Amino acid sequence: MDVLADVLDRVRFGGTLLFHFELGHPWSLQLPKRPYALFHYLSKGAATLALAQGEDLHISAGDFVVITSGEQHLLYSDRLTKPFPLMDLERPPGRLGVVRHGGNSEPTATMICGNFTVSQPLRSSVLEFLPPVLVLRPPTNGEGLDAILKRMVSESASVRPGQDIALSRLTEVLFVEVLRSWITSLRPGEGGWLGAMGDPHIGPALQLIHERPERPWTLQELGNRVGLGRSAFSARFTKLVGQPMQRYLIARRMAEAAFLLGSSDEAIARIASRVGYETSAAFSKLFHRHYGLSPGRYRATRHKTDSEI
Repeated sequence: MDVLADVLDRVRFGGTLLFHFELGHPWSLQLPKRPYALFHYLSKGAATLALAQGEDLHISAGDFVVITSGEQHLLYSDRLTKPFPLMDLERPPGRLGVVRHGGNSEPTATMICGNFTVSQPLRSSVLEFLPPVLVLRPPTNGEGLDAILKRMVSESASVRPGQDIALSRLTEVLFVEVLRSWITSLRPGEGGWLGAMGDPHIGPALQLIHERPERPWTLQELGNRVGLGRSAFSARFTKLVGQPMQRYLIARRMAEAAFLLGSSDEAIARIASRVGYETSAAFSKLFHRHYGLSPGRYRATRHKTDSEI
């Protein structure tokens, strides 16, 4: 069981490439707060990123930055240049293609910007574990990430048939590569369950939970499976994952139930059984506590959302 693939398969994640810039010095762009993560890849030149809180971040060619909270920020080559609101920029014919901005000199920077989205039903979405500002610099980017970013730069340079679909798919793969690159940089105890996947004891335990969430797992049984005593396993799981095993198991069951409610017409009693509960009443009570909606109401809400997309 690939735990990351299992989680991503049960959430709606995606992304969109918004701009491909060629920027002549001096330039300054103001990006508004958005309800999703924003990313920037500087393929040429240098720039500074400034948030409302924290120190300015200097980025150069090859750097990839994710503003995970979608916080308002500035990107500029000259701090004295008046920021230009991103939403006021004129796009070329068609949604994509190169947007030229800044001074009249030859482009000194080339940059693509876009977003990542992760929607429910998973309460603790993967984006919540990322730092507020994630910076991946070469060569730590990894070959996969670097190759995808370069392909996105070339794909977005001019309007082509099927461009939206190609860039949408590339952005989804980019999201997975970003997570992979970030996970490899983590130290023990960082990144919640994402970081714990690589632990020789807790990683296999997470796989077992994801393979059989309906099983009445105990600390003793899981500890025995991965070669640890009950107390040692409990302490290690809580330290690395950031929550006790039983709480993680319940969250995993609720995520699976939410996925089934939104993607199938199975009876609620059947779904309750599939995620480890003998009665619909016990399952419904816990589901309502977790998501704030009854299973039936949650299903109706998801189906309504799907019909509006």
